Amino acid sequence: MAGSNLTDMTPSIFILNGIPGLEEAHLWISIPFCSVYLIAMVGNCGLLYLIWIEEALHRPMYYFLCMLTLTDIALSTSMMPKAMCIFWFKLKEVAFNTCLTQMFFIYTFSAMESGVVTLMALDRYVAICYPLRYATILTNTVIITAGAVTFLMSATVIMPLVLLARRLPFCHTNVVPHTYCNHMSVLKLACASIKTDTVYGLVLTLVIGGLDILCIFISYIMILRAVVSLSSKEARSKAFSTCTAHICTIITTYTPALIVILTPRIGGHSIAPHIQVLMANVYLLLPAILNPIIYGLKTKQIRESFLKIFIRGKASSDFGTRFTGTGKKC
Repeated sequence: MAGSNLTDMTPSIFILNGIPGLEEAHLWISIPFCSVYLIAMVGNCGLLYLIWIEEALHRPMYYFLCMLTLTDIALSTSMMPKAMCIFWFKLKEVAFNTCLTQMFFIYTFSAMESGVVTLMALDRYVAICYPLRYATILTNTVIITAGAVTFLMSATVIMPLVLLARRLPFCHTNVVPHTYCNHMSVLKLACASIKTDTVYGLVLTLVIGGLDILCIFISYIMILRAVVSLSSKEARSKAFSTCTAHICTIITTYTPALIVILTPRIGGHSIAPHIQVLMANVYLLLPAILNPIIYGLKTKQIRESFLKIFIRGKASSDFGTRFTGTGKKC
């Protein structure tokens, strides 16, 4: 009987209501969100293509950058298509299990992004502290294994989060005031104690974020010691410059993530619901659009490779134009 009651209390669908209080402005809100998403996709796919075709970029640092780029694409794509369906077509219904699946992928890729940023810090540590052994330590096998382990660990720790939410009865409403199946927004609809879910989610956030930030911090302490010991000012400047892009990525990844994740659990009642939802959406899109820009502007090899392809393409176009023109004269 208990099992039957639980089944009756499990909704077949959830209604994703979009941004609460701004439903009438959904169409206008969709314009910047869609634009940012498309720019992010173009930037990340362009970066992947550049690394793929340029032999000079076939190095561990750029392989880790490929992991980060793929994670950004997967994370933003886990959320944006459904959000656009809500904004454009008012298609707000989502099946219960589909909602949990979306939740799983969003939080798995969020955890993986943190893990990849940590791997990139370790990459910088090896490159600066053990430059002569860089290629032998970070082999292709090591890089692939590190990426696979990061993904599996992320999926493993997120799965209980989803399973705990799945067992809850929902007897009040099935309307989720969000653009995607946000964990806390779904939990608030339950008509049972969510203490276990909340504690697990908070501990998970603190453990994943805390361990990754600790590893990054230790890596940069070791990097700083190695750089300071260099005798040449030019060598110190060059070593620091290789870390600039990664430091910017750390800031753009962790700052909005910690704000969005901790706000509903600590001081959510003092912030308007539509502000929280907008922040949650921006948090998922921000790294995807900023990371290609950061690495494009701050990494000399990527700039040079892009200019080389651009000049090569322009030269080919000019040659084709001249050839066509000559053909016409003949």
